[in-house]
Amino acid sequence: MEKQKIERINELARKSKLEPLTAEELAEQKALRDEYIAEFRAQFRSTLENTVVEYPDGSRKKLDEVKEEVKKMKKQ
Repeated sequence: MEKQKIERINELARKSKLEPLTAEELAEQKALRDEYIAEFRAQFRSTLENTVVEYPDGSRKKLDEVKEEVKKMKKQ
């Protein structure tokens, strides 16, 4: 997210603590927050998809593979 948009989110947050926001400002705040959260989730998902677990024997597995193994173990 652009630095300018993050600054605007913070500006609106500070203003809301001092006085009520107008309907337009509330809508802008919600849109900016939704955009921020969507970008955060996408980045976090990408991080998790590229995370590997390294076992003591040196083998490595992607997090999805480990998750599937855990599910299988729980079913038994």
